[in-house]
Amino acid sequence: MQKTFTGMIPKLLLVALLSSLFILGGQRAGAHELQPTIGDLSVEDGTIELVLHINLEAFLAGIDLDAVDDTNDAANAEDYDALRALSSEEIIARVPGLLERWNALPLLSTDGAPVALSTASVTMPQDVDIELSRISDWTLTAPVDPRAEVVQVRWPEGGGAMVLRQQGVEDPYTGYLDGGETSPEITLQGGAEQTGLGTFVGYVPVGFDHILPKGLDHILFVLGLFFLSIHLRPLVWQVSAFTLAHTVTLALGALGLVNVPGAIVEPLIAASIVYVAVENIFFHHLSRWRPMVIFGFGLLHGLGFASVLGDFGLPPGHFVPALIGFNIGVELGQLTVIAMAAILLWLAVGAARKAHLEGQEELVTEYPVMFRAVSVTGSLLIAIIGAYWVVERVFL
Repeated sequence: MQKTFTGMIPKLLLVALLSSLFILGGQRAGAHELQPTIGDLSVEDGTIELVLHINLEAFLAGIDLDAVDDTNDAANAEDYDALRALSSEEIIARVPGLLERWNALPLLSTDGAPVALSTASVTMPQDVDIELSRISDWTLTAPVDPRAEVVQVRWPEGGGAMVLRQQGVEDPYTGYLDGGETSPEITLQGGAEQTGLGTFVGYVPVGFDHILPKGLDHILFVLGLFFLSIHLRPLVWQVSAFTLAHTVTLALGALGLVNVPGAIVEPLIAASIVYVAVENIFFHHLSRWRPMVIFGFGLLHGLGFASVLGDFGLPPGHFVPALIGFNIGVELGQLTVIAMAAILLWLAVGAARKAHLEGQEELVTEYPVMFRAVSVTGSLLIAIIGAYWVVERVFL
C-alpha cells in the first residue's frame, strides 16, 4: 500500500499542474468581466457628494466581488444575467433597497457620525451589449455640517475593489479599498494626499492582484515561457524581454501617449499565448528570434496592464510611485506563478525518484524527460485555451 501511494504522488502532482490550466481557461472565458468601482467624493455648498461608477447589477444580484472577477464564475450568475436583461428603469427602481443596506453600515460618516445618503441621480448607459458589463453613474448626496472636518468611507463586504478619489480640493486623497475595508480619515478641506511611499506601497497589491488571481491570460503566457526549457538562462532572457517591453507600454499607456482599443489588444494577447505554446511543442531550446518575439508580445501585454491601471486611475501628484508600485506588483505576481510551477514540478520529480528507489521501475525518473512530457502536454492545453480566446475575442 505504501509503494502504491508513493507511486501515485508524482502523477497527482502533474495532474494538479496540468488540470489547473483547464480551470484557468474556463475562468477567463466569461464575457461579464468585472471592473473596480470608482468613487468620486466632493463637498460643495454644504452638501457632500459621492459619485459611484458602478456595476449596479452585480451588487443587486449579491455577487461576492471579493471572490470572483467575472460574473459567470459566481454561484448566483443566473441572478446577475436576469438583472442584466432588465431595462435601466427596472434596475433603477431596485436601487433604494441597496442604498438602505449601505446606509446601515454606514457607507459614509463624518467626524465619526453616520451620514444618511440619498440618491440624487442614476445614469445608466443605453444599448450596451447584454453580454458586456454595464457601468452606471450613481450620485449619492447628503447635507454636511459645515463644522465637519473629516470623512470616512466604509466599503461593504463582498464589494470587490474600489478606488476612492477626492475631488475639488488641493492635495486630494486617492486610495484603494477592498471589500469590508474602511478608508482612513479624509480631511474635507484637502491635504490628505498620500505620500509617495504610501502610494507606492498601495499600488503594489493592485498590480499583484491583476496577475494572481485575475490575470489569467497573463498567467498562461508566463507558464508558456516557463515550459520552454529546464535551464534557467532561457527563462531569464524571456522574462527580461517581456518585463522590459510591458514596462514601456504600461508607462506610455498610463501617460495617455499610446491608446490601442481593447478590441485589438485582447485578441492579440490571446494569439501571443498560442504562439509561445505552439513553439514550446516544436522547440525545447531558446531560439535566436524568440526573445524578440517575446518583446513584441510584451508590448501588447503592457497595453493590457495600462487598461487595467486606467480603470483604477493614477493619483496626479504621485503618478510615478503609483506606476512603479503597480509594475512591481505585476512582476511579483509573474515570479510567483513561475515559482509555483517550478515547485510543483520539483515535487513531482522528487516523488518519482523516491518511488523508483522503492522498486517501481516503470516510473520516469529523469528530470529532462519528465519536464519535456509536462512541457508538451501543458503547452498543448495552453494553445487550445489561447485559440479559444482568440475566437471568442474576435467573433463573440
